[in-house]
Amino acid sequence: MKAYPWPLFLVMILGALARASERPNVLFILSDDHSYPYLSCYGDGNVRTPCIDKLAAEGIKFRRFFTAAPQCVPSRASYLSGRSPVAARITRFSSPLPRDVITFPEVLKKEAGYYVGVVGRIYHLDGSAKGDDELGKFLEAGGFKTFKDRFDVVQTGPDPVAVEQATAFLEGRPKDKPFCLWVNFSDPHHPWTAPASYRPDPATLKLPAHVPDLPGVREQYADYCGEVNRVDETTGKVLAVLDKLGLAKDTLVIFAGDNGQALPHGKGSLYDPGCNVPCVVRWPGVVAPGGDSSSLLSGEDVGPTVLDAAGLKSAKGMTGVSFLPILKGTAPKTRDYVFTERGPHGSAPVQVAMNSGGYDLSRAVRSDRYKAIYNCTPWIPYSPVDSAGGSAWKSMQSLNAEGAMAKGMSATYFSTPRPVYEFYDLENDPAELNNLSGKAEVAEAERALRLEMAKKMIIDFDYLPLPAIPGDDKPAKKGKGKAKADVSAERSPLFKKLDTDEDGKLSRAEFSVSRSAADASEWFARRDADGDGFISRAEFLTASPQGKAPVAK
Repeated sequence: MKAYPWPLFLVMILGALARASERPNVLFILSDDHSYPYLSCYGDGNVRTPCIDKLAAEGIKFRRFFTAAPQCVPSRASYLSGRSPVAARITRFSSPLPRDVITFPEVLKKEAGYYVGVVGRIYHLDGSAKGDDELGKFLEAGGFKTFKDRFDVVQTGPDPVAVEQATAFLEGRPKDKPFCLWVNFSDPHHPWTAPASYRPDPATLKLPAHVPDLPGVREQYADYCGEVNRVDETTGKVLAVLDKLGLAKDTLVIFAGDNGQALPHGKGSLYDPGCNVPCVVRWPGVVAPGGDSSSLLSGEDVGPTVLDAAGLKSAKGMTGVSFLPILKGTAPKTRDYVFTERGPHGSAPVQVAMNSGGYDLSRAVRSDRYKAIYNCTPWIPYSPVDSAGGSAWKSMQSLNAEGAMAKGMSATYFSTPRPVYEFYDLENDPAELNNLSGKAEVAEAERALRLEMAKKMIIDFDYLPLPAIPGDDKPAKKGKGKAKADVSAERSPLFKKLDTDEDGKLSRAEFSVSRSAADASEWFARRDADGDGFISRAEFLTASPQGKAPVAK
């Protein structure tokens, strides 16, 4: 053993004790299917959330916090592991979190002596056997259920029981250890069953721009908002226990949603309502009260931030970025992009006629202003997750069938096949209804985001093909590929061959020769840049089609 001079040894011991005494307790509260901006502290008048509003007033609220996925299992895996669901090998919804993927509570327990636990709604990370006894036995016998080994306390139960479990954990914790408690609530997860006393009047609601104003839509938004109001009350009960025990002043509290609302454009989709969730942080003496941030944050960042707050380094494999500098007020932002992914949902096997509610593969990257989406299963029709049988979606389907739905909504929800690439200017189109992919005015921004997406996919060893990078068809250096002029020269004879009536443009029928119906529909729309129903010679010869993806009729 290396010997240290007594004064130096004393300094080291005192320093270690000081760091330990500064380590906060951690209370991590997750609501379920909770989209931004459904808290009244964000200015949303559809809900009443005084308890979480108070928490925000005592700390900081974030407006651009994004989960790593629009579904609970991969999102929670990212929260706990500090890496993307792809990197954590848990994009399959029923997968257990691999044992070699370390969670931030484990690091707190092992390296700083924390007492750690999880209570409430099922935490989703020990795998699902789809109700099959044989698979259930396999998960147990194979050591795939790991959370009782990772945590000191592992309990599950409905929301009222979650409050009781949290209370028991806090009251029974070892008094000589800091604690980390993860509390999971079911509200506002579908089905929505909150009593009428929590439910707002549907007629008074302000609906988001991405859905039509229909009675069936209003009814389901009222049901949803009722559960947001109820989860606020339940959250307040846990925070009251913290106050009662005198722990609030020494506890870092993080409240967030696990993914977005189970309504169209939300859960299961990579549009903002699917992944943009509330996030409120309170840490007395460190986080200044009344904070309001629009900095981009990812669910990947929670683990590294908590470890940073405890004076610990991120675990190996964590790619999230600590936003402790934002909490301390020493930096306005910590990242330029957030990345999200979509994989299978639930436990249903693949079927020929399935929709995106059960299976979809897509990736997205978002900056402050723009978002790029890469749909790798575009032939699968869109359907909202969990609520496809509800009055909102049913009434939207009827409206579209009547031909009365707004063009942007019809294209977004009912185009089949869906476009492989989507690109949105969120400053001018926050509802994400006007796909600009391939448009000249956003070409530079789209290329930049596709590159960032590809880099992230490489870092995470993503199994999907990398997206095409716009601009790769630029004139190549001598001896290294073909220039645009060469591409045009090659396509010119083909145009002449297809233009059977020799009118200098291609009709849909002429263009579709020797193509499948789906391929013809997709590429006719993309080459018809001016939308006149024909493809001119110039539109056909260009190497970079500038048109839109097809719109459902």
